[in-house]
This record gives sequence, C-alpha cells and structure tokens, in this order.
Amino acid sequence: MTVAVRSEALAQVEGVAFAYPLPDGRRRDVLRSVDLSLARGDLVALVGTNGSGKTTLLRLLTGLLRPDAGVVRFEGRPVAAWRRVDLARRVAVLPQQLDLPVGFRVAELVGMGRAPHARRLFASTEADERAVARALVDAGALELADRFAEELSGGERQRLLVAMALAQEPDLLLLDEPTLHLDLAHQVALLGAIRRLRGQRGLTVLAVLHDLNLAAAFAPRVAILDEGRVVADGPPAEVLTPDLVRRVFGVHVDEARTPDGRRHLALREV
Repeated sequence: MTVAVRSEALAQVEGVAFAYPLPDGRRRDVLRSVDLSLARGDLVALVGTNGSGKTTLLRLLTGLLRPDAGVVRFEGRPVAAWRRVDLARRVAVLPQQLDLPVGFRVAELVGMGRAPHARRLFASTEADERAVARALVDAGALELADRFAEELSGGERQRLLVAMALAQEPDLLLLDEPTLHLDLAHQVALLGAIRRLRGQRGLTVLAVLHDLNLAAAFAPRVAILDEGRVVADGPPAEVLTPDLVRRVFGVHVDEARTPDGRRHLALREV
C-alpha cells in the first residue's frame, strides 16, 4: 500500500551560513545564506561541485553542526531545540562511508539502527523486531540477514546501510552520495529502491548525487549548490540547463532526447 503524501513543510533551512575553523584562526566559509524547504513526501536531489557544502548541509539538518547564522527547523522547531535522541528517531542518514564493526551479522547491525528507540540495554522489544524485519524486506536485504557484514559486496553493503536507516523508522531520510563506489546497475537499483520506499513509507528524501543525469532520472526536484548558495531549485528540465551546468560545473553539455522523448545531458567533445 502506498502512503498518502502530505504537503506541509517538514524541514526548512532559512538564511543559513556556516564556516569551518582553520588552524591559523581564520574560517573557511562553506555555506552563505542558504534557503531550502522540504515538504513532507518530497524527493529532492542535491547536486554541486566538490566543496560546495552538500555534506555540510546534511550535517546541519541532523543537528551535528549548528549554523553560524540563520536557522534550521524540523517540524517548525529549530533543530537546536530538539533533544538529540528525539531527532534521531525522526531523521536518518545514509553516509558516504561507515565503518561497520567486524563479527556482526546483517540482522544484528540492522537492529543497531533501532538504538534511538531503545528503552532498555541489550534487549529488543517486539516493536524493534518488527521494525528490523520490515527494514530488511523493504531494503531487499532479507537474504543477507545471516551473513557477516565483512562478506558483503559493495551493492549488498549499501542495502545493509539502507536497512539500518529504515530501522529507525524516520520521517526524513538523508543520503550522502549513496551511489559512491557502485557500478551503474547497482546505482539504478539502489535509487529505484529509495524512490519506491519513499512512496511506501511516506518518506521525505534529500539525496546528494554527483551524476546529473542520474539525479534528473531519480528525483522530480533538483537543488544546485554553488559557492555556498542554492542557485537553482526546481524540476530537472528547468534547473539542469546547459547554461547553468556550464556556469556551475565548468563543462559544456548539450540536451539530447532518447527515442521515447526523455531528456538527457550529453557532454560535448573536448
């Protein structure tokens, strides 16, 4: 059954600026007056060059970082006003890299995703067990449940990480380059699964992606970060134009059409 998607704002970034301190006492500006709103049920691809602030923005949404200016809100409340455990129950992150402990089976690791909901140490409730079982099924990882994490391929490991995130039963799912180190088939499979789960679970999804065509195929909305600001936000056909791609990414592309009419960005010969 597909969950009905509501349209009110779930997360908002309003006029946010952030800079990292440098050893010499200076600060490196990363984000400058960023505005971004995520409605319930949104599926948004976040793109930009390396160093444009994409991962920093995700960390601000989770409360791991606090803005130097502006405010980040979740359900209308500043993220800084949320208790860490309460926010962790509602917001899940699929990071670029995660060092998993050795010697644990997949089902056990997915169970660790229930940590924000834990009411007692070293014991799971029936609700935990149901959430883990559902997460394994939804992530396509059920057949991996009894395998050790160190035995998994890259694609299988990503399914494990998705299952761990889903076990939190979040409202907002943040993906930081989820297709990193995956071949094309696994990239398509993973993003297809995320898109399906968004509908099944009523998730709001913000995904950092590098491949512009993959981002356009995956999400009905694309936001572009450039020099610390959101310079475009909307449908892929309106946002990922040859002119804007040239200005932001420094490459020349042409619009092409597949036989069935789908739009594609083709890199010009150099």
